[in-house]
This record gives sequence, structure tokens and C-alpha cells, in this order.
Amino acid sequence: MEGPTKTRVLLLDIEGTVTPISFVHDILFPFARNRVKEFLIQHSTEAEVQTDIAAIVREHSVDVEKGEQPPDVTAESIDSLVSYVNWLIDRDRKSSALKSLQGKIWEQGYCDGSLKAPLFGDVVPNLRRLRANQLSVAIFSSGSVFAQKLLFAHTETGDHTNLIDAYFDTGVGSKGDPESYRKIAMHLKVSPEKTIFVSDVVNELNAASKIGMVTLLCVRPGNSPQLGGERFLAIETFSEILPS
Repeated sequence: MEGPTKTRVLLLDIEGTVTPISFVHDILFPFARNRVKEFLIQHSTEAEVQTDIAAIVREHSVDVEKGEQPPDVTAESIDSLVSYVNWLIDRDRKSSALKSLQGKIWEQGYCDGSLKAPLFGDVVPNLRRLRANQLSVAIFSSGSVFAQKLLFAHTETGDHTNLIDAYFDTGVGSKGDPESYRKIAMHLKVSPEKTIFVSDVVNELNAASKIGMVTLLCVRPGNSPQLGGERFLAIETFSEILPS
């Protein structure tokens, strides 16, 4: 692994790396599903929500063209929108429109205290340590940048957005595409070789390693076993990243 004088950026996944997978799948996704109808009833006429709805309807058209047989949807029918949104959630679709709508629903939960994000206990102290050693910290998650910022602003131990320098979502590309990591490195003005990427998913580590990033497989309680994981250096705690 790159030494501390050479590494400049720590790039992190969120789910299964910074926060337990169970928080996303057992808390966040059901929260959005259970509240999407009420949210649309209250906010569907707002411009930003109208943008999400239009994008969802367009995505539905693409699904129909592909022969995927989603439930029918129209922008005027909240019930049909709810059915299609739930269909997307069931498939864990990496949909920008879905992620945008979910983020708005989660914002309500974070702001009223219904949601607080659990971080693994080693995350905050080690991000402070690494930043003190002049590393920048960035996030690359399939969740929207908005949702990422909400999560770090509303954790069980407070607002930790001060520990994160940059956020990236699938607007830069798929997490399994090496080009996405190249774009992130260019945006951060750092060579890939000076970046450590930490994730619990081998496919993502493969993509990042193809452009020269240093990669670490994060092994956390509740994570799924990763086929091919033996090819990557594994860590169980962030204290193993550039240890002092």
C-alpha cells in the first residue's frame, strides 16, 4: 500500500464500509417506501419533485421498451407512481430519479429526528487522524450526493460533514466502470496511484484498480462474502489504513 507521504486522497464507499448495510436496506429503503405516497401527496406540485416525477416517467418508458414489464405509471396518478417507485426499490435500481426522490423523503426523516445514521465506531477517529496527516477524504456512493451529505450531517454522534472534502454519485458513471474512477481522480486533481479506494464490493475494487488506484476490501459485520476478495488486501477497521 502507498505510504503516507505519497497518498493524498482516501476515497470511500458508504454502505458496508462506513455504515452497516443493514442501515441502508433495513432502515432507509423501508422508510422511503412507507412514506413515498404521503410525500407525493404533499409535495408533487413542487418544481423539484415535478422534475423527479418527469424523470421517473421517462425511466418507465425505457423499461417498457426493454420489455421489463413494470407497473403502469402516469405523472398524474400518485398511486401509479408509488407502484413503480416500489418496483424500482425492489430491484435496487441505481436510478438517479429514484435516488433524488428518496433523498427528499430521507431529508424529512433526518430533520425530524426519525433517522440517524450509525457509523462504525472506527470511522470518525480515523478520518480525523488521516486528515491530520494531510489526506483529503472523498465519498463515492450509488446514493445521491444529497443523500450522502444528509447521512454525514445526521449521524448518531452528530454532524461529521467537516470530515468529507468531496462527494460523488453515479452521475460520474457506474461504480463498476473504471472510467468513473478516472473522472473522480481528474476532478480531485490527483493521480490514481495517490488515491486509496475502500469498498466492500470486489467489482468496484476491480474497476478502481484498473486505473491504478490502491484498493482495500472492507470486511464489516453483515457484509456478504465477496467472490475474488482474496485478490485484495482486506481491512476490518479504518485504523488499518496507513497505520501510524
